[in-house]
Amino acid sequence: MSAWIGAALAMLPPLLLAVIAAGRGPASKRLAAVQMASAVSVLIAVVLTFVDDQSSSIDLALALALLSLPAVLLFAVFEERWI
Repeated sequence: MSAWIGAALAMLPPLLLAVIAAGRGPASKRLAAVQMASAVSVLIAVVLTFVDDQSSSIDLALALALLSLPAVLLFAVFEERWI
């Protein structure tokens, strides 16, 4: 097992905890958990780029990083308006 695969596997527990935290607790903590889950997902996508040794797949990580903040803001609007 290479070091990159180990790094990707090491980031799975924080992602799982962020997903669990996004489903429970007050709205402000859920919002922070969603933002953390998106940040960890970007890191996992970058690490998996090095695992596959394909430089073109870093575009997925870049797109996820650019779209995570607007997605969290839309989640906040949804929380405020309908829940």
